[in-house]
Formats: sequence, C-alpha cells, structure tokens
Amino acid sequence: MAEYLPDNTSDAKLSADAKEELLNECESIWKQMEEYQSKLVRKETLLKPDHKLFLMTKMKALAAECHQWQKRNPEITSTNPVVLLTLGKEELQKVKNDLEMMLTAVQSKNKQLKEHLEREQQWHEEQQHILDVLNRIEEERRPQVEELSKKSLNIRALKELENKMLKLKQYKEELLNCLGEFLEENFPPPGNGGISKKKNSSKELITLHEILEILINKSMSTPHEPYVIISDSFWPPYIELLLRYGIAMRHPEDPSRIRLEAFHM
Repeated sequence: MAEYLPDNTSDAKLSADAKEELLNECESIWKQMEEYQSKLVRKETLLKPDHKLFLMTKMKALAAECHQWQKRNPEITSTNPVVLLTLGKEELQKVKNDLEMMLTAVQSKNKQLKEHLEREQQWHEEQQHILDVLNRIEEERRPQVEELSKKSLNIRALKELENKMLKLKQYKEELLNCLGEFLEENFPPPGNGGISKKKNSSKELITLHEILEILINKSMSTPHEPYVIISDSFWPPYIELLLRYGIAMRHPEDPSRIRLEAFHM
C-alpha cells in the first residue's frame, strides 16, 4: 500500500476526492435499494392478498430480515486504499482531538488538585505551629496552675476552718446564754432571795455566772496557765459548790487558786 500513500501537500485534495467517491458509491447503493423497493411494491399490488394475512406475512418477513441484518457483519463500502487511508486518518484525528481534550481536562484537574493539596499542607503546617505554641504555653504555665491549685485548696480549707470557727462561736454564745439563763434562775446573786452578803466585805459579791465566765475566759485565753486567784468578790458557797461537783479544782500547791476542770481532755 506504500504506492497509494499521499504526501503532505495533497492531503486536502485526496480527502475531497475520497469524500466525492464515497458519495457516488452511496448514491449508487441508494438507487439499487429504490429499485428493489419499487419491485416489491409492484408485486404486492399484483397479488392483492387478504389485508390481515398480508400484514402478518409482511411482519414475519420484516422480522426475518431484521434478524439477518443483526447477524450480518458490516461491509467496507469502498476498497480504494486512498479512501480507506483518508477515512482512517480522519478517525485517528478525531481520536487524537478527543484524547487532547481529555488530557487538557486531566491536566487542569491535576493542577486544581495540586493547588488544593498545597493549601491543605499550608493549613496543616499552620495548625501544627499553633499546636506547638499551645503545648509550649501549657508547659510554661503548668507550675503556675499547680501553684494556683494549691493556693485554691488552702484558701478553701481556710474558709472551711473559718466557717467552723464561726459556727463554734455561735454555738458557744448559745451555750453561754442558756447557762446564764439557767444560773440566773437557779443561782441568784448573793444578797437576793435570802442570801446575805459577806460581812465586812470590801468588794461586791459577783454571781455564779460571772465566776464561771472568769474561769472559762482564763482557760481559753491562757490554757497553759488557767488558774484564777480567789478574790473577796467570790462567794465561798459558790466556790465550794464548783469544787464539790467537779466543775472546778484547786491548785495542787496553792489552795487560793482554782481553775476550770479540763472537760475536753
């Protein structure tokens, strides 16, 4: 077939000649089909069969012909090497154009994906940098946080202790008030209710409530030295009452001094 290959300068002329030759062959085949069709029409007109039977027969014939066409392989219209070469070049050119378009689309898509990948990598690097900075800040602030946590615990413990102290003070006040009411009702001041004052006393006698308050305050203020000197203002029967019922006790070496019994020990 090398002798039929055209050179580059005559490709356009050969393509036009090939198209014209194909058109001529197609027109020839089309005329033959028209002749066959006219012959079939004349035969159908001469036979004049029953209309229904005629339609059934025609349908079977068309179905058989369709089946034959389906099994038949397409034939090459022209055997001219120049025509075949031209058609092959046109098909290859179409395939080339399609492949070039596909390549362009793929390259454009790859470019977009590359740009997207670069943006994602940049975003990842930025996030990694932020994470590193946050981790470094966390490491730097951890001792401060631990110290603040300890301070917070100490402050909380101190507040709890203050609340307990406040409750104890309130409870102490309630107990003292109850004790004062009980003592005022059952142990009146000396000189009232038939109790006479101490003769030739230079000081006014105090109540049992006041004696207990003195002993309690002394035990609270100086627990290492809780003894109180018995003064002339202490009524001896009240002192004897406190000693007899174990509420107070004398100093082991100085009987003129007494202290409140250590009930908490």
